[in-house]
Amino acid sequence: MKILVINAGSSSIKYQLIDMETEKVIAKGMCDRIGIAGGNFKIKSDAHGEFKTDIQMADHKAAVKLVLDALVSAEHGVISSLSEISAVGHRVLHGGEKFSGSVLVDDAVIAAIEECCELGPLHNPHNLTGIRACEAIMPGVPQVAVFDTGFHQTMPDYAYLYPLPYEYYEKYRIRRYGFHGTSHRYVSMRAAAMLGRSDLKLVTCHLGNGSSISAVMNGKCFDTTMGLTPLEGIIMGTRCGSIDPAIIPLLMRKENLTPDQMDTIMNKKSGILGVTGGVTSDNRDIEEGAKAGNKRYQLVESILCHQLTKYIGGFAAAMGGVDAIVFTGGIGENNPQYRTRIADKLAFLGVKIDEEINVKAKHTSTEYDLSTPDAKVKMLMIPTNEELMIAKDTLELVSK
Repeated sequence: MKILVINAGSSSIKYQLIDMETEKVIAKGMCDRIGIAGGNFKIKSDAHGEFKTDIQMADHKAAVKLVLDALVSAEHGVISSLSEISAVGHRVLHGGEKFSGSVLVDDAVIAAIEECCELGPLHNPHNLTGIRACEAIMPGVPQVAVFDTGFHQTMPDYAYLYPLPYEYYEKYRIRRYGFHGTSHRYVSMRAAAMLGRSDLKLVTCHLGNGSSISAVMNGKCFDTTMGLTPLEGIIMGTRCGSIDPAIIPLLMRKENLTPDQMDTIMNKKSGILGVTGGVTSDNRDIEEGAKAGNKRYQLVESILCHQLTKYIGGFAAAMGGVDAIVFTGGIGENNPQYRTRIADKLAFLGVKIDEEINVKAKHTSTEYDLSTPDAKVKMLMIPTNEELMIAKDTLELVSK
């Protein structure tokens, strides 16, 4: 069975076609700048290598058609006809309290995702656009929605409720939802397989342009750092993460800002970008600049490591212990020095890593146990694979 995985953004679509018999990616690529000038398309496969072209795409429906045409084309195709695609799995950001797992898409599911657009205004509308585009071009092919928030629905109420007047939860469902759930679920499953047991207390760290940390007990989410939106938690590329809420009205008064302007500052102008003075939000630049002696870039690294240590230690305490700490995501997988600094700080818990293995575990698709033989708490590096997780969920639902 071949499954197409779609991740639709505001002006882009990332896609992978996966053969579920081997779990191998047959082709993958991206449509960028949909609906705006300078559009481009990319497809990559073992059969034909990589092909890129500049092309204008009027909307997401046109972009999906471009993807499907490329998959069956003589020049770049990897399948003989679209009938080989058995189902499509879609990444959907926010499912609110409506979905604790992945679901087959029908009219009721689409209506529920629409209702959650208020909670995920930057993502849900575009996720829906991708679903509708596929439905229009591939009528009758099953569509599955896989929610970023689904994995975190096992959190207890004392972990997800904010200490605001309870009526706001009752009226508006204001609570912690958590995100990156597909990634946290995938790496926690792989950690259990690596360590040969399921009764684990894990802290999973998904670190990238967007970052979140989760406490996972026996395969289920116990707590997580992101909240009502992906803004809460640790410092990120352009997001501030958790700050004193009183800062918001203070800055709005001082700078004469509207709520939308304040939201833009916190989501798009803060985090790493903010601390560097608007220079960069890319951690690769931070790593290079910090090594060259740039004090502001070194400050970013120290902020990140300090916050990581706080959250990991806090989650370990909340779970009554920790068996393993997992690093994943672009930064988590490719920055050995962060893992070293965290291991040094958490040595009191029994964390010890082998530096030779730690340095080796960079820019690789291989899973690594970074721990020394005498470590009481394991540290693992597990490359995430959200697309495969989406495909697996899609396969399971379609098979049923």
